[in-house]
Amino acid sequence: MAHSTPPEEPLSPSEVAPKELTAKSEDRRRFLRTSIGAAAGAVLATSCSKESSAPSAGLADGLPEGLDGNDFLVHGTNPWCMESKRGRLDGLITPTDQVFVRANLPAPDKGVLAARGAWTLNVAGVKNPRALTLAELQGMGRQTVASVLQCSGNGRKFFTHGASGSPWGVGAAANVLWTGVPLRTVVEALGGLIPGQKFLTATGGESIAEGLDAKKLMVERSIPIEKAMTDGLLAWQMNSEPLTMAHGGPLRFVVPGYYGVNNVKYVKEIAATAEESTAKIQVSSYRVRPVGESGSPEQPSMWAMNTKSWITAPLGGEGPVKAGETMITGVAFSGEAPVDSVEVSVDGGATWSNADLVGPDLGPFAWRLFAMPWKAGAGKHTLVCRAKDQAGTVQPENAVPNERGYAHNGWRDHGVDVQVG
Repeated sequence: MAHSTPPEEPLSPSEVAPKELTAKSEDRRRFLRTSIGAAAGAVLATSCSKESSAPSAGLADGLPEGLDGNDFLVHGTNPWCMESKRGRLDGLITPTDQVFVRANLPAPDKGVLAARGAWTLNVAGVKNPRALTLAELQGMGRQTVASVLQCSGNGRKFFTHGASGSPWGVGAAANVLWTGVPLRTVVEALGGLIPGQKFLTATGGESIAEGLDAKKLMVERSIPIEKAMTDGLLAWQMNSEPLTMAHGGPLRFVVPGYYGVNNVKYVKEIAATAEESTAKIQVSSYRVRPVGESGSPEQPSMWAMNTKSWITAPLGGEGPVKAGETMITGVAFSGEAPVDSVEVSVDGGATWSNADLVGPDLGPFAWRLFAMPWKAGAGKHTLVCRAKDQAGTVQPENAVPNERGYAHNGWRDHGVDVQVG
């Protein structure tokens, strides 16, 4: 698939944030400009599937990178699993200090950040394999790409079969700017691929204690070589700042359009390989299978993200107000094709209306903001939304249950119940 070339220099969040919202008609543009800021206070809303917002209290001193616990639901602390609150995900670019945190293993020693340029990446499966320092990678070129980062289990809490893992709602996702060198640039500089390689395998730099089975614990993921060579990025910045430890610094392998597990943190080795990794995280974990079945290599791997959207306002919390004009807003994205359109329903999916895609289009892997004016009548309303991408894929009403609760994108479970008046 051909994609537009991202800018060669990193863009700051302020440079890509919308100055004003755009819409299809002058009346809508005027309404968007005047009422978008007041939308959150217009109604009282609760999630259709209730979530707790308590687990951040008392953890401020130990939170990674000085993050504010008020912005997160903390599902785990060793390693950290922190979900962004739904109301924080209403912007075009997610601020770094509000991006969810997910780790499979404890991070490397923070001391590596004091000498970022010395971080070493081993490159194999090319004609001239060698180790490259981060400083050398930074001298090979740079590119900035906007893309959604999303955990495979985002939406797990909506499944009803009790899937194991963190009970993510919608907040294990963010839209960020990655800056780094394209993988293809590095491969070409080292003489190109050895013929016959089908996968790109990336290995994380977390330490594993002696005596433990590394293959069962290590973070090592393989993706199709064509995807890696087309879109893979060795990133050292997020949102124009050096990558924090919580988000994979000093170097992360980023795969726009693919689930977060493939975006390997603290990447220490990349290798073009004929076969997929034999690490457990590739062989049997992150495999989509029916409830009750064990994971195996024959099952689909968690690679490309599916088509998804959710509402970011109204979400309430400020008490009910008078009925009248307000604004429904949200985000929409898809892993394999850009978003084409979004529909919104205020009656639980009985009838639908087109929303406007608003603000800048940051490319095929970024999410789009959407908005729809709504004259809210008194009473209870169920607000839902569904996205369609340019390949014609429509977000389904219900997700297919699977053993580990991956890839939930059913629009019904992502709705909100709203009380007006």
